[in-house]
Amino acid sequence: MAERNIIVIGCSGGGVEALQRLVAPLPRNFPAAIFVVLHLSPESTSVLPLILSRAGHLPALHPRNGEPIRAGRIYVAPPDNHLLLEDGRVRVAHGPRENRHRPAIDPLFRSAARWYGPRVIGVVLTGSLDDGAAGLLSIKKRRGVAVVQDPSDALFPDMPRSALEHVDVDYVAPLDRIPELLQQLVGVQVPENGAGKSSRLKKETDSAELNMDAIEDENRPGSPSPFACPECGGVLWEQDGEEILRFRCRVGHAYTAGSLSLEQSEAVEGALWAAMRALEEGASLARRMAQKAAKGKSESLENRYRQRAETKMQQAEVLRRIISEAKEPLEVEKQVS
Repeated sequence: MAERNIIVIGCSGGGVEALQRLVAPLPRNFPAAIFVVLHLSPESTSVLPLILSRAGHLPALHPRNGEPIRAGRIYVAPPDNHLLLEDGRVRVAHGPRENRHRPAIDPLFRSAARWYGPRVIGVVLTGSLDDGAAGLLSIKKRRGVAVVQDPSDALFPDMPRSALEHVDVDYVAPLDRIPELLQQLVGVQVPENGAGKSSRLKKETDSAELNMDAIEDENRPGSPSPFACPECGGVLWEQDGEEILRFRCRVGHAYTAGSLSLEQSEAVEGALWAAMRALEEGASLARRMAQKAAKGKSESLENRYRQRAETKMQQAEVLRRIISEAKEPLEVEKQVS
């Protein structure tokens, strides 16, 4: 038997305030290690460890790669790096982005499920879109405990709502109830894990660390999809046998269907803006050519260039209307970042 003493937490929008409220009531002798992924900009300088250390009694830090895991500490994912767990130590890896993020929540949850199974408590807090749902499902499959913030209590309810849609969670609670719940759940005797026996979890966690054996393994789970990876252009493989529709490319970039749809929407919008700019520049050039022809007293050439300019401006206006009409749903989707 072993003690339940690994807590993994994922959050996005509204996460800083939520994490402060969660850790503040936890006692100094809290008998578990806490691991946190908050979606961050790659260029940001994270002061989250300082904020959490000041908010409560437990020290928080950005861990070094290979650092031993100790109870009563909060390990925070550094900017632009995944936070992963191994047997007794922390891994910090600049691996491929997942669900458009690095750090991402799913790799942390998955690695915890792989190595610690029943000893893990997975917690999904406020955030947009659906990062964390697939990882929480892995925790449940390995007999861990799944806790989700009540969506009606979350500043951004999408992440909690997605977790509830895809995972048979154990507890749904408002944020202020979760610290007490964690104190009740930690320290409970649970079966040993049989660490590392899931081949699927092994391959996915190895991919997050850019392990070349995993990347070069042709026996990857899933089947080729008709979609290209938005990041590297490689074929996305649809992950078979899962409750959540997910895709992963050869080098490890991974997407849920929701994050892939958002990435495609942004690519379409970018292409429309580029096309509109090219048409307007073409119209401007045609007008300049018409002015030149007018000075040369070539009326037919002047008319031809003016007609060309008018046609390009009409085409640009069509694109402008398409972008304008699409702006509202695109802006709603963009709240994930």
